[in-house]
Amino acid sequence: MNFNNNMIEAHVFRETKNGVEFLLLKRSEKVIFPGLWQMVNGKIEESEKAFETAVREIKEETGFIPLKLWTVPNMNSFYTHESDSITVLPVFAALVKNNIEVNLSKEHTDFKWLNSSSVKEFLAWDGQRKSVDTIMTYFTQKREFFNLLEIKF
Repeated sequence: MNFNNNMIEAHVFRETKNGVEFLLLKRSEKVIFPGLWQMVNGKIEESEKAFETAVREIKEETGFIPLKLWTVPNMNSFYTHESDSITVLPVFAALVKNNIEVNLSKEHTDFKWLNSSSVKEFLAWDGQRKSVDTIMTYFTQKREFFNLLEIKF
């Protein structure tokens, strides 16, 4: 069995008058997992640190440059039977402006902004839902600890 650590997961969110909203992207029919709703993700390039990949992928997939970026204190993982491998992903949270326009890449065909309860209904994997819960807990209740996890870029 192989172990991979070459991908990231980045949850993009904004603060609105109605509360925190998360961005979901719908995968194109021409990529792996077609039609799946997900957060920003991507592969770490050879010369990059994981957080740099998160910033780059957010910009490539949405056109956004985060206002703030945090490490989420949990990791996501999944098993791929075709390659008999386990992939472990660092998870990031990225705050963006609330009135920002989404510019989708060719990897995605649609987007939604959803509150934390609704967004979890669209996520396929438990680890992704756990990341949303963790982000909400740290952003709304444990802000002083979240500040310790902020990445200055």
